[in-house]
Amino acid sequence: MLRHLPLLLVALLLSGCGINNIPSYDEQVKSAWAQVENQYQRRADLIPNLVETVKGFARQEQDTLTAVIEARARATSIQVDASTLDNPEQLRQFDQAQQQLSGALSRLMVVVERYPDLKSNQNFLALQSQLEGTENRIAVARRDFIAAVQRYNTEIRTFPGRIWHTLLYSDMPLRETFEATAPDAEQVPAVRF
Repeated sequence: MLRHLPLLLVALLLSGCGINNIPSYDEQVKSAWAQVENQYQRRADLIPNLVETVKGFARQEQDTLTAVIEARARATSIQVDASTLDNPEQLRQFDQAQQQLSGALSRLMVVVERYPDLKSNQNFLALQSQLEGTENRIAVARRDFIAAVQRYNTEIRTFPGRIWHTLLYSDMPLRETFEATAPDAEQVPAVRF
């Protein structure tokens, strides 16, 4: 029993020193990213219904509807998973495709303003409300992902996490986070009535 005491003492000391923080935080980053993907998928699933509803009212707006459908196709064609987190270029491409889809949806909402009957249609109003809610969920999921990446990156760059990263987890790189990629994202949009 006494010969196992040093091993037990070392195990006890290591259990409270943060050795498991890096893998735990890495899993939180992956989980937060999965939630971002989940919300983007929700948005992609809503778009066909929204487009079909608008089509019934605005046949002459075919170019805008086609742009939304094409942007959705581009956004959903970029396959991402947890390994995307290790590939900043693929993450940037995914984000750019999502930004293009957001722009196409904005143009669709401008078209809707021209059709009072459409704006009062219950199906459209329900879809629009769901889409607005999803856009808010995307923003929250992205915020949570950014926070998880910050926590993970801070852990592997500060003491004692830096030691554990060097000794045990050197295959786990710093993570990239979202950056504003939309043109003029830092500018406040002008609103004119």
